[in-house]
Amino acid sequence: MHHKYYTKVIMPIIEIDSLSHPGVEVFGTLTEAQIRNRLEPEKGIFIAESPKVIKVALDAGCEPLSLLCEQKHIAGDAREIIGRCAGIPVYTGPRELLAALTGYTLTRGVLCAMRRPAAPSVEQVCRGAARIVVIDNVVDTTNIGAIFRAAAALGVDGVLLTATSCDPLNRRAVRVSMGSVFLVPWTWLQEPVSSLRRLGLRTAAMALTSDSVPIDHPPLMQEPRLAIIMGNEGDGLEPQTIAEADYVVRIPMSHQVDSLNVAAAAAVAFWQLRRQQPTEE
Repeated sequence: MHHKYYTKVIMPIIEIDSLSHPGVEVFGTLTEAQIRNRLEPEKGIFIAESPKVIKVALDAGCEPLSLLCEQKHIAGDAREIIGRCAGIPVYTGPRELLAALTGYTLTRGVLCAMRRPAAPSVEQVCRGAARIVVIDNVVDTTNIGAIFRAAAALGVDGVLLTATSCDPLNRRAVRVSMGSVFLVPWTWLQEPVSSLRRLGLRTAAMALTSDSVPIDHPPLMQEPRLAIIMGNEGDGLEPQTIAEADYVVRIPMSHQVDSLNVAAAAAVAFWQLRRQQPTEE
């Protein structure tokens, strides 16, 4: 097998002509779970896609390990990224070969394998936070990414996820979030949501029940510190989670529509329940 190596002052550019080239398995043949657990399981790896998202991850301090890049982007869209990632291999090849490796056409032609950052504690995420979102058993990668993007845009201070939720560093979730998973502190919540009370947070479960309050309920909006709980796409929140919440909250609907997609509902909730600014006297 013949490989071409191009010498760069700051970076080895490695042209591949086979899907089995050593080092590229992280971009294609390994599953998300294997990337997370088999490769350096004590730290793990994730994949960031597109120059814009990779730049956000680098700005947030994530460590790059290797790049996969279409040939035409080396001197184009990926040039800045490559310049910032001195010393790591850049694998390249024809568009068709890279699509066969990854199983999809690359967005903007660049993937970056990065070391998974250490997760903060729940206490660290909640310290000083006025608004937290708890993502409970949300399993769709697109919804996870969209919730993170809304959280970053609408002033949510941190994100907690139950163990049954999708990994925010899943490749698609990262891309849909446009890198917002690197902008908002997040971690896994292993205890019941009610445990957040000991950290000074009141809880608001987003659910349709007979005793729910509308999202513009004044006492709710005026809570100084609030955890907004978003539930599973199909089944919503567990009855126990709803029963233990300080508030059960609904978004009033029109035209006999009973609910919104969880990501859309999250955006509405984040905006309506955003931190209230003191009124000027």
